[in-house]
Amino acid sequence: MYLDRGKGPKAWDVDGNALWDFHNGFGSMIQGHAHPVIGAAIRERYEKGTHFAAPTEDSVVVAEELKRRWQIPQWRYTNSGSEATMDAIRIARAYTGREPVMKIFGSYHGHHDSVMVSIAGEYEEIGEPDALVSVPYGAGIPRSTVDLTFAVPYNDARSMEHRIEKPTKEGSKPACVIMEASPMNMRLILPEPGYLEAVREITERHGVILIFDEVKTGLTLAAGGAVERFGVRPDMVTLAKTLGGGFPLGAVGGSEDVMSVVKDGSVYQVGTYNGNPLGMAAARSSLTDVLTPDAYRHVERLNDRLIGACNKVLDEFGLPGYSLGLGAKGCVTFAAEKVTDYRSFQANRDTDLSRLFWLYCFNRGVFTAPNRDQEWTLSVTHTEQAVDAYASALHDLAADLAPA
Repeated sequence: MYLDRGKGPKAWDVDGNALWDFHNGFGSMIQGHAHPVIGAAIRERYEKGTHFAAPTEDSVVVAEELKRRWQIPQWRYTNSGSEATMDAIRIARAYTGREPVMKIFGSYHGHHDSVMVSIAGEYEEIGEPDALVSVPYGAGIPRSTVDLTFAVPYNDARSMEHRIEKPTKEGSKPACVIMEASPMNMRLILPEPGYLEAVREITERHGVILIFDEVKTGLTLAAGGAVERFGVRPDMVTLAKTLGGGFPLGAVGGSEDVMSVVKDGSVYQVGTYNGNPLGMAAARSSLTDVLTPDAYRHVERLNDRLIGACNKVLDEFGLPGYSLGLGAKGCVTFAAEKVTDYRSFQANRDTDLSRLFWLYCFNRGVFTAPNRDQEWTLSVTHTEQAVDAYASALHDLAADLAPA
């Protein structure tokens, strides 16, 4: 796919075909493409200079806004989600003095070695819930790093506590648990009632740093991300994607205690382009002028409309599956049973049907993520016409597959 331009909820390929964009840069563009308000801020910033490797006023304003939205006091900047999760884990290790990392099996947290573990695997071979195996995701990852990362199932607080207690007895308690409050690369999985609260209690009781990776959920599930949506506050949060308003920007937030190891110089959280003025100008404009309460109400209304329309199609034609979503995020999951973790996702996954639906969408001018396990992302510029086009593509698929 080669794209030429984008405006609002649409993108155009190099052949001039217009596409309703539900891909939105793997969930980065909730602001819509080429938003004029962000564009004005970028033009103004460009005239003042684009890079100094020193803070500008916008970096302070953005940090204060993130503090307000997440109720987390200390923030540092990065250039990507991978950098944000990498730095968060390093900070957690320094603060606790421990090295092991716990994650959710099936979740993705960037492309650095510590988290390129237990992202995928044949569900018959990944082990029992209380003893899931650590599997490197691709080549080039040191075995020693893989052995320091172990995974637990999502929506299973008991297994998490068991895996924390087991290595504790062996002298290798994890420094942190890094997780998405709602995993977003197995389509979209929602936390069962009480699960996140149990995770918070378990990690706090055992002195394990809880990191919510909000690279995808931040600013999309709600103005304050998953923390606002689910009401559970971790020790640390990582942000990227939507934060930059189309520019490469990430952030790490944490409590004053945890972030003290950065403040005192124990951890070198550095990067030449961290807090780049263009990215900060875009983020400031996005947070203060674009992602407003009215904008979130608009997105929620459209998402409810789309989820309802998709479920109506699935019910009408008896196609196995369901649609769900929160905020700007949602998906159609082609599964006969409810998916609650990686094992149930793999057991019920219909890869061929998902691939076929991607083609139906694309051939009808609806652009969705090429990874079939991704969710849709709406923007504040999407319309009823846009979400109805998505539901129409699903209707065409279901009608063509229905028995004659």
